[in-house]
Amino acid sequence: MTRHLSVIIPAHDEAEWIGACARALLASDPLPDGWRGEALVVANGCSDDTAARARALADLAAERGWGWTVLELAEGGKLGALNAGDAAAQGPLRAYLDADVRVDPGLMAALVAALDTDAPRYASGAPRVAPARSWITRAYGRFWQTLPFVTTGVPGFGLFAVNSAGRARWKSWPDIISDDTFVRLSFAPTERLRVAPGYDWPMVEGFANLVRVRRRQNAGVAEVAALFPQLAANDGTPRLGLSGLIRRMLRDPVGFTVYATVALAVKTPLFRARNRWARGR
Repeated sequence: MTRHLSVIIPAHDEAEWIGACARALLASDPLPDGWRGEALVVANGCSDDTAARARALADLAAERGWGWTVLELAEGGKLGALNAGDAAAQGPLRAYLDADVRVDPGLMAALVAALDTDAPRYASGAPRVAPARSWITRAYGRFWQTLPFVTTGVPGFGLFAVNSAGRARWKSWPDIISDDTFVRLSFAPTERLRVAPGYDWPMVEGFANLVRVRRRQNAGVAEVAALFPQLAANDGTPRLGLSGLIRRMLRDPVGFTVYATVALAVKTPLFRARNRWARGR
């Protein structure tokens, strides 16, 4: 009996990115025996040709043995797109993939192997910040990638996956900013698995955008803590500590300066996001 890994890709005006995301996914290594991949691109509130570009990849998906569905929603919103994707998905394993992420060939197979169990599990790969154009974003991302949350945790920004027992931890997606934080904290640290293959995740370009997105990320974490206080016990984020901060500062003073300046600017009223859904890049 064939079982499906359902990869749900919410996409709002992602015409520039969806092709590279989809081609990387469709270049994945074969899944373990008995498993088949299906992708569901959920174009939501798009004013560009995201859906058309996604549909143009159906033949490639068929060649690679993947199911390929493109859904269109008139209303924009990531959480609505996630709910629509879940409703249409066939698989007991669900991966939630941002439309601007490019996965390594071995990542999907590794996620299936990690999640193929009756016990509730959450998994993701090793994240990498994609090459940036601006020196500020390069410096910020270089320092940020050294933080324990990124290097040893299972953060799940841009991509996370759960099995059937894990997906049963919540019903419909709540209307919140940080879906990845909510899902990660729905699992104890021992239930979160990091697999070796990785993925490329782009950051926003420039100082003002970094501040806006960092502020939105902080607001998302605070919102989850306020609405779901019981999840705090599952945090388990490794702490950097003063000595770890000093070591990183000495190793990369420019990266530290940019990172610290962004963190300070977040506390000012400057660079306010125009809405609560400021993009991660």
